[in-house]
Amino acid sequence: MSAPARRNSSDFDPQVMRLFDDYVHGVIDRRAFLQRAAGFAAGASGAAALLAALAPDFAAAQQVAPDDVRLETKIVTFDAPQGHGSGKGYLAQPADADGSLPQVLVVHENRGLNPHIEDVTRRFALEGFQAFAPDALAPLGGYPGDEDSARALFGKLDQAKTREDFLAAVRYLRGLPGAPQTFGAVGFCYGGAMVNFLATRVPELTAAAPFYGAPAPIEDVPAIRAELLVVLAADDERVNAQWPAYEAALKEHGKTFALFQPPGTLHGFHNDTTPRYDEAAAKEAWSRTLALFARTLRR
Repeated sequence: MSAPARRNSSDFDPQVMRLFDDYVHGVIDRRAFLQRAAGFAAGASGAAALLAALAPDFAAAQQVAPDDVRLETKIVTFDAPQGHGSGKGYLAQPADADGSLPQVLVVHENRGLNPHIEDVTRRFALEGFQAFAPDALAPLGGYPGDEDSARALFGKLDQAKTREDFLAAVRYLRGLPGAPQTFGAVGFCYGGAMVNFLATRVPELTAAAPFYGAPAPIEDVPAIRAELLVVLAADDERVNAQWPAYEAALKEHGKTFALFQPPGTLHGFHNDTTPRYDEAAAKEAWSRTLALFARTLRR
């Protein structure tokens, strides 16, 4: 018996997708989503089924198995004295690596280091990178195994300390044997915002691909040295409203950047575990990100 076809965003009412975006980002809670979605799904049971259909399916989307023999992967710890004291992350690289590898920091969404981000990290490793994905939730025990619990934990983080944790993660990555002089960073949603922040604080960050993340504070834009590939969705009012001022500041201060905003896409379109995934747009965004890193980090 064949597996059921994966659903995409066009299978849902646009209002449901907006409700789901609000739910994912903490604007409304689970109860509010179910109450408001009931009108689109024949009552409470239908709303619950809607939410289940929108939930991530990590197994179906996995592209690289955790035990892929082509890779070497491990969980590592690092010191973060200005943050929460210590941190953890997922390190992946080619198993046959010989010598220095280009490095990429991978930053998750607002659910911590879940199986999807581990998979994305392995995808980079298969492309020949030493890829490191820190877990913001490490001080609270790490990813708890489900998205609702992860979002709840995320709200308990001291974000000032968490930013210091990510700066410490950069120092860990940069301190690995054979680390090159430069590195890249990619992040999604919360991770996109974190990558924008890191670009203002880490001079050796050479290339950065923030996916649909909040921009760095405008006053900090002069400190950016990285070449940016800014990836935005077409229908993402919350994030896109911040782009014009950020774009103007990048231009004013002579920063090198490109915008990729594929039509018809929703926030989270690169995440292939949920119906918001847009295959063509995600593949193109991935291709452009790899091209940026290949051009700037492989020297």
